[in-house]
Amino acid sequence: MVDYLLLGGAAFSAGLVDAVVGGGGLIQLPTMFSVFPNMAPATLIGTNKLASIFGTSVAAVSYARRVAIAWSVAAPAAIAALVFAFFGAYTVTQVSAEFMRLLLPVVLVAVAAYTFARKDFGAVHAPVHSGVKEQSLALLVGSGIGFYDGFFGPGTGSFLVFLFVRIFGFDFLGASAVAKVVNVACNFAALIWFGYSGHLIWQLGLLMAICQIGGAFIGSRLAMKHGSGFVRKLFLLVVSVLILKTGHDAWLRW
Repeated sequence: MVDYLLLGGAAFSAGLVDAVVGGGGLIQLPTMFSVFPNMAPATLIGTNKLASIFGTSVAAVSYARRVAIAWSVAAPAAIAALVFAFFGAYTVTQVSAEFMRLLLPVVLVAVAAYTFARKDFGAVHAPVHSGVKEQSLALLVGSGIGFYDGFFGPGTGSFLVFLFVRIFGFDFLGASAVAKVVNVACNFAALIWFGYSGHLIWQLGLLMAICQIGGAFIGSRLAMKHGSGFVRKLFLLVVSVLILKTGHDAWLRW
């Protein structure tokens, strides 16, 4: 019973953080590995995706009801992410992702430094592209992040938020809303993959999904209530934690 309460709390917290800025996997997945140390990693990752897709879906719907989602960016990015997440998942079965563990902390430091340095970064929603160029860039972002999510994964939501602010000129709230739509596509692709290969514990995943939904609902409401400033602060906090976590992992493997 204590283990399930721990997993429920982790899922709720992950859903809340994910709904605002991504990075909930930092909370939920390590908890699952701690509670089930002898279970196959693929099964835990697949079950994690099952719970997460419910949380991201609820967050996406919550944003769509109260924030004007830029569907001209969200739709092509989500479609590309759905397709390329499969390629990423296949590639990781052929090529080691070890180099990503060493590179990721460096990339995250660059993202954090840029965001800290630009005090007005993501403060104003001022889209800078339109038409074919906007959709082409959305396809590129969706393809790259989708492949990354399938191949490796940590920080996917945070990278999406950063890219939608940096490339498209969105504010943090608008970027987070679009990121949720793309996150759903990534999770769906991964869920099909893990479900097909039998790496899912349906009962546990659905139990955690209920907690994820509660966290996602509250997280999306907090983001919409407090606006881009709040999302920016949480973004920097999550990226900082990601830097520490991935840096520590890379150091141990050096």
